[in-house]
Amino acid sequence: METHRMASQGNSVEGHGYPKPAGGMDALLAGVRHTLKEKNTLRSMKTLLRVNQPDGFDCPGCAWPEPKDASRLEFCENGIKAVTFETTAKRVGPDFFAKHSVTELNARSDHWLEAQGRLTHPMRYHANTDHYQPVSWDEAFNLIGEKLKALDNPDQAIFYTSGRTSNEAAFLYQLLARLYGTNNLPDCSNMCHESSGVALGEAIGIGKGTVTLEDFQEADAIFIMGQNPGTNHPRMLSELQKASRRGAKIVTFNPLREAALVAFAHPKHPTELLTGHDTPISTHYYQVLVGGDLAALTGVIRHVLEAEDANPGSVLDHDFIREHTSDFDAFVEPLKNADWQTIEAQSGLTREQLKEAAEVYTAAERVIVCWAMGLTQHKHAVPTIQMIVNLLLLRGNLGKPGAGACPVRGHSNVQGDRTVGITEKPKPAFLQNLARVFDFTPPTEHGLDTMGAIHAMAEGRAKVFVGMGGNFAAATPDTDHTIAALRHCELTVHVSTKLNRSHVVPAADALILPCLGRTELDVQSGGPQKVTVEDSMSMVHASAGKNPPASQHLLSEPAIIAGIAKAALESQTSSIDWDELIADYRRIRDKIAEVLPDLFHDYNDRIQQPGGFYLGNSARDRAWKTATNKARFTSHTIPDLTLAAGQLRLMTLRSHDQFNTTIYDVHDRYRGVRGDRKVIFMHPVDLKERGLSDGQRVEITSHYENDKQRTVTGFRTMAYDIPRGCAAGYFPEMNPLVTANDWAEKSRTPLSKFIPVTIAKVNA
Repeated sequence: METHRMASQGNSVEGHGYPKPAGGMDALLAGVRHTLKEKNTLRSMKTLLRVNQPDGFDCPGCAWPEPKDASRLEFCENGIKAVTFETTAKRVGPDFFAKHSVTELNARSDHWLEAQGRLTHPMRYHANTDHYQPVSWDEAFNLIGEKLKALDNPDQAIFYTSGRTSNEAAFLYQLLARLYGTNNLPDCSNMCHESSGVALGEAIGIGKGTVTLEDFQEADAIFIMGQNPGTNHPRMLSELQKASRRGAKIVTFNPLREAALVAFAHPKHPTELLTGHDTPISTHYYQVLVGGDLAALTGVIRHVLEAEDANPGSVLDHDFIREHTSDFDAFVEPLKNADWQTIEAQSGLTREQLKEAAEVYTAAERVIVCWAMGLTQHKHAVPTIQMIVNLLLLRGNLGKPGAGACPVRGHSNVQGDRTVGITEKPKPAFLQNLARVFDFTPPTEHGLDTMGAIHAMAEGRAKVFVGMGGNFAAATPDTDHTIAALRHCELTVHVSTKLNRSHVVPAADALILPCLGRTELDVQSGGPQKVTVEDSMSMVHASAGKNPPASQHLLSEPAIIAGIAKAALESQTSSIDWDELIADYRRIRDKIAEVLPDLFHDYNDRIQQPGGFYLGNSARDRAWKTATNKARFTSHTIPDLTLAAGQLRLMTLRSHDQFNTTIYDVHDRYRGVRGDRKVIFMHPVDLKERGLSDGQRVEITSHYENDKQRTVTGFRTMAYDIPRGCAAGYFPEMNPLVTANDWAEKSRTPLSKFIPVTIAKVNA
């Protein structure tokens, strides 16, 4: 096995972890175990050969793009889990619901609920029996229609969307909501990369990343901030491995030392499997304090400016700054005087470490900066991401090959949903085009985002909740408050493939509507259908499942939306033939192209191209659609994140056997966790100072200014390589600690990555 040294790694910490490189034989064996566990091994193996292939289906997991020359094995360990979970032979039908009351199911773990198998029939909750019972599709649609028609105004309805929903379904869904009369279209973006969209929109004029997959092949340096690709986007490790092997510098800022950011052995390369050979990933690894990234970036930028002052004209790209940016002078002056003591205290890094990172940046001609929710779910998330933009602008690292901003999105079509209209804040031009194409007057007042939806339901201002995929109860902050809000509704509707927490916290009336999965054949009256998705790098491509549906009673998401529309809208849809749209999804794509012609012209033809087509990116073309018509330098001060004595900065994260709220198993191989999810990772010294030992059960209490305390109990301590004063634990188990009354500035994203907590022994 190769050994390697990472610059500035600091003192090692004794604790749990993973002694091997990420990937390798363990990843291969883990995938095999998951296919066996779901009791449909042959179908799962055949299905995996079609994942991310030109004639196959898009992986229902993450949104990392496929290379244009996709191999016959273009999937990762987490992709195997996602596919085998969907192709499972296990079923959840009427007999299951007759056996289990909702009260009993609510006492089960999230993992147990989803592990029961695929939903097979539409079901309706009956409060008098506390059981779900079968309901016909017509009865379900009529119930939804009656409830929506009976509301006092359209804004009492909420239409939530998960990031796995296809472009076709998402477009119809937003059309349904706006025809009904509301922009209440919260989605999972509100809880994850909303901060990225807001920050980039203000600074460079488009809320998407500027890089393509090909840029990773040309980058001289790749900075990774607040992201763990080994668990969340494993196929990204292939690109990092290639970059490392050709000598690119990989600089990581992350509180925890993650196995995949240290070394990687490709599980699909026989030589690496047999020899144990691995590739070093991070050349530099800085364990920044939770929430300290803005301070760290301030320190790096100050060093870059000092290097320019020492050698005028040799460091900054003055031509780019002059031609393409605004507000440079106003940005530079305060940065040159930034206080080093504050920078070090708030970042947890030394001046020398930040200088080292700056030297990597200035020595590279082409730099990509990647980030994920480790940056987006903080109070100061938008300023932090805009500080990344500032760093890139200094040397013209936007709009040139091998360089740019790379927010790494989570779910497989979360970016596409937003592109085709899933937003509570629609742009006027979009609404005007929607009105022209469908001959109606859409609502213009901004609707509810996720945080607003929770409070509106809790206060009785919203009475019907429709969830197009996802697991709202488990994904959102302040779990008890959110569950109470859902139960306060008159009707909750969940379109799903599997049982989850949201189903077992029903309103007075509730429906579970089972839909086709991404791997399954979708046949409408016009024949087999394709859907389309957009990946993290603005590539749009087709997806076509081939497996027989898990049940003859399943409908596609577009068909379910059409059924609701026909039952709820009546005269408002006189100009829309929903049956015609559903018969052939090409007609839906034609309508998308009419509403968004600049992006989706010739939609049906362009998805026939191998790999699909690129939507384009104005900032990549150095066309800046901002308030100044240039890329904007923005000034931000370092927040004081000092906590009260005894408090820790807790961040939530996923385990390796998890994707979003879906928990495939109760282990976390890369962090040394077996059979337990109620754990809290802490520095050994923090444990000792609190009189705690490794493995001890504790209760955790969160503390917010002007808000109530929240407590969870029965969590096990784990000594881990994490900065002193910080802690980490899994969501959704930690979600009850997150306030629903505070959020990131401007983006309103919940603060799941910075929770002030105290730890205490559990009383015997």
